[in-house]
Amino acid sequence: MSALTTPVGLVPGVGRPAARALAAQGVHAVGDLAGRDWPELAQLHGVGPAAGRRLQAALAEHGATMQDPPAPQTGRAVVTRGATGTGASDLKTHATTADPAEYVAGLEPRRRRVGEALLEIFGAATGARATMWGPSMIGYGEVHYRYASGREGDTFQLGFSPRRAELALYGLQGFPRSEELLTSLGKHRRGAGCVWVRSLETIDPATLRELVEHAWAQGPDSTAP
Repeated sequence: MSALTTPVGLVPGVGRPAARALAAQGVHAVGDLAGRDWPELAQLHGVGPAAGRRLQAALAEHGATMQDPPAPQTGRAVVTRGATGTGASDLKTHATTADPAEYVAGLEPRRRRVGEALLEIFGAATGARATMWGPSMIGYGEVHYRYASGREGDTFQLGFSPRRAELALYGLQGFPRSEELLTSLGKHRRGAGCVWVRSLETIDPATLRELVEHAWAQGPDSTAP
């Protein structure tokens, strides 16, 4: 549950662009949204309907609401194991033939150490071969997704990206023990489909491995929001 004093940027699924745009309008905490006109806020750059739904849900937990709030999402995305080769024509991120170990070896020293540690953790937890997706994401397993809108594509089941500012960990949320394990993980923040970690030194590697093992074992053959 998000308290009314929770910064909007810490609400899962609300990204930095949305938080910055809302802050410029005097909206810093969840409670600041009470009574605000959603159609007006929705015109801000970076503030989309997904962020609006998550913020409205946080308000509703405390009996508050925005004026004319975003409609709840009625459709759900179906995610199934295995790639199909079918996807929207504008999708830019695909599996490549690049070697993840070589990619990591070519990073600057700090990112290289992080990448090597994550290759070991994800590899041991999944038992799967690592694959490069796009120029900087390393994925394990393949899944196919289809949204209620009809948009679909292939992606990886779990993965990570050793980015310069923060580490991005993908596919670890939404399973029976995800919340419990994330609570024990250490310092992190959450986005839609992604867990952000500033440094491996701020989290427990054993918990991360257990989190990866759990997400991998649960599999994608379910209906996800």
